[in-house]
Amino acid sequence: MSEKFRTLRDMASLGARHQRTRATLYGVIAAALVGAGHSAEARITQFQITSQTAAFGGMSFGAVGPYETIIGRASGEVDPNDPLNAVITDVQLAPRNARGMVEYSMDVVITKPVDLSKGNGTILHDVPNRGAIRSPEMNIGGDANNLGDGFLENQGFTLVDNGWEGDLTTGLRITLPVARNADGSVITGRVRSEYIISSPTSTQDLTRPPTYEAVSTSNTDATLTRRVHQHDPKEAIPNSQFAFADCSVTPFPGVPSTTKVCLNGGFDTNHIYELVYTAKNPTVMGLGFAATRDLVSFLRYGSAGVTNPLAGGVQNAITYGSSQSGRWIRTSIQLGFNQDEAHRLVFEGAIPHKASNRGAFNVRFAQPTRLSGTQHTEAQYPGAESPSTWAPSFDPLSGISGGVLDRCRASNTCPKIIHTNTDTEYSQAMMSLNTTDLFGKRDVAIPPEVRIYELSGTMHGGGDPTQLPTFVPNTPVNCQLPTNPNAFIPAQRALLVALRQWIVNGTQPPPSMISRISVGSLAPVSQVNFPYVPATSFTLAGVTNVKNVLYRGPLFNTADISGVMDEPPVVRGTYYTLLPQVDADGNPIDGLRNIYVQVPMGTYTGWNVRKAGFSEGDSCDL
Repeated sequence: MSEKFRTLRDMASLGARHQRTRATLYGVIAAALVGAGHSAEARITQFQITSQTAAFGGMSFGAVGPYETIIGRASGEVDPNDPLNAVITDVQLAPRNARGMVEYSMDVVITKPVDLSKGNGTILHDVPNRGAIRSPEMNIGGDANNLGDGFLENQGFTLVDNGWEGDLTTGLRITLPVARNADGSVITGRVRSEYIISSPTSTQDLTRPPTYEAVSTSNTDATLTRRVHQHDPKEAIPNSQFAFADCSVTPFPGVPSTTKVCLNGGFDTNHIYELVYTAKNPTVMGLGFAATRDLVSFLRYGSAGVTNPLAGGVQNAITYGSSQSGRWIRTSIQLGFNQDEAHRLVFEGAIPHKASNRGAFNVRFAQPTRLSGTQHTEAQYPGAESPSTWAPSFDPLSGISGGVLDRCRASNTCPKIIHTNTDTEYSQAMMSLNTTDLFGKRDVAIPPEVRIYELSGTMHGGGDPTQLPTFVPNTPVNCQLPTNPNAFIPAQRALLVALRQWIVNGTQPPPSMISRISVGSLAPVSQVNFPYVPATSFTLAGVTNVKNVLYRGPLFNTADISGVMDEPPVVRGTYYTLLPQVDADGNPIDGLRNIYVQVPMGTYTGWNVRKAGFSEGDSCDL
């Protein structure tokens, strides 16, 4: 037996023992909860309305009538000793108030019918993506600043958004505590930051994308590497050639700074740069899960002594998240946050959109803005760890056994789920492993409370439905091909209505519509019949991501994507990912195929190719 597979076998053994321990702990926790009282129940302690104004200029939406927008700030506290909160990394190291609770406060925006009795009684909770409100995009022509066609308002939804990501400086924010050692001293640890840029620069800001301040301006224990392609060997840059400094005005070595890194000669567009350094003051980022849980629970069930702006006006709730925030939803469900501290259901429904992975939202020194890895970008950041399947499955390489729904099934608090994905999630985010075994040999069962829809022929960013059938090609600065104009929004709208009907009156939505091994519509990349495209030089394999088994150290809980990570991780193996099979036009033969795929005017791919000067041949993120 080779050393590689002996290591994987040992990992599997350790992982299996770890999972058996988890299962035992679930039983202990469940037993403890049966007899637990709620005298220390965490809750929203204050809801301060800062403005309450007519929405959309007072426009009326049919029988629903006019809407209003409430902007406010919610404050709350979490009991760190409640078993439901024990999964939050470093919650025991967070400062506590006089009641022994851990506090937070967050921005909240509510857009609701003025007369809630005329609405549909459903909260549509939008998990902001890096602080940005995304659900208005379901209104054709809409965004955070424009109403569009008013689809959501005409349906009567009450829209709720709140900050959850504690490292933002713009958008909807949340104030979270910084963890400290038990003796009150500063916590430090290794942090890895990857930089891929679209224009040359002398200086990178450690806070964009948000990371953490370096412990000092000395770089003696830091490393900076570069490589052209994600899987190329990393070329070490001498420490004499970079500095923790700002060189945007003053030439190298610049002005010393613990929040910036400067490279002599500058950072270019043709390399991936990776900085590993010692940082300080980790945010208790996982507290955002509990804060969101408690806010929606408050809006539904109330909190003693706190005025509820939705009191008695809603009967159920759906949570929606797109990309980063869709991964946040999958992680939240997997960690058990669809049950509040009174053991009530928080969301009856969930729509994780463009989210085949979870994310590193609950680790020490979390960087929530990072991708869970594409073929070219941030490929080794957490998120793709097993379990990937909703139902229980076994991963023989990591030894992990389980599914995303394990905790909510144990507490009978699973939401009904409509999981939607584009073709990008297959080529870049290993979507096939949500519905196959880890060797890519067979399909696995999809639970009855889950529907999965492959929005065939669409890309991650999505096309604008107002542009088709006409389309003016737009090619990103770093890509070879124009963006894909095919839109998924019409399908999303129909599926949102279907999910609400499933919740309210039990009407089953259509069966899952995805590519499958059993019917030959899901295949290894080498067997995908993508047609030859003149005047191009890419390979499909070259733009397709792979999922690796990554060892992140003894303090990292792989199954929960929680705890403390060693940086950088160590690759211990590779999984088998598959792609949707395509027809003679290069469009998927299975999944939810809209009219533009059924009667195509072109080839609608979920991937693009980076051009010369930007790591040519790799995948261009969409």
